[in-house]
Amino acid sequence: MNPERLREILKCVERGETTADEASEKLRVLGFEDLGFAKLDHHRGLRRGFPEVVFGPGKTPEHIAEIAYRLADTGQPVLVTKTTEAAFDAVTSKTRGARWHPDARAIIVGEFPSQRRGHAAILCAGTSDIHIAEEAALTTELMGGHVERVFDVGVAGLHRLLAHQKALTNSDVLVVVAGMDGALPSVVSGLTDAPVIAVPTSVGYGASFGGLSALLAMLNGCSPGVAVVNIDNGFGAGYMASMILRASAGHR
Repeated sequence: MNPERLREILKCVERGETTADEASEKLRVLGFEDLGFAKLDHHRGLRRGFPEVVFGPGKTPEHIAEIAYRLADTGQPVLVTKTTEAAFDAVTSKTRGARWHPDARAIIVGEFPSQRRGHAAILCAGTSDIHIAEEAALTTELMGGHVERVFDVGVAGLHRLLAHQKALTNSDVLVVVAGMDGALPSVVSGLTDAPVIAVPTSVGYGASFGGLSALLAMLNGCSPGVAVVNIDNGFGAGYMASMILRASAGHR
């Protein structure tokens, strides 16, 4: 359920094209749907502006397929993050129109919005960070934002970043993904007046402690205007970027 679908149902009642009981039946999923192994929050889109997203790890392909089918059946876009091709095969066996995005390790059911608002730049330090950056980019696009991808511009070769100055200055928000020393978000923040969302990744050698060193470096960055999400949380960064784009579009 999304705001547009809710208004459509209410308009039908207003015009006398459907009865109150029929509308009530269509709205009955405003609570949640109990599948036994999962309870689907069908009206999250009304509260948060985007439907419930499926976190892939820990779920069987069959459970992911059933959840995706139930969500898609209500007309909502479906996003499954950090998942596998086996899960995608299971989803396609039940739901038409599913697409596998290998770079983001994500499944999408439904169409991207035809109207976009705001501009986000998604940057990553190295090619090993691309799957997290793509997760952020895909989330932002599915939530209706314009996205420009700027990959492999880490501080080991700062001239690569400076070649994309236009992307830095023209964006309403930037998502910066980095592992290793986690220095890129602070550098980017010093080159733009837009808010920066930093994403530490688990990429790095032993002393990176699975991304913990990058996380701490980003939290201790010296440039203001940087917010930090959890390790490998490209989805969370893309979601927050989209909320910033929506808020700034509404303000304008």
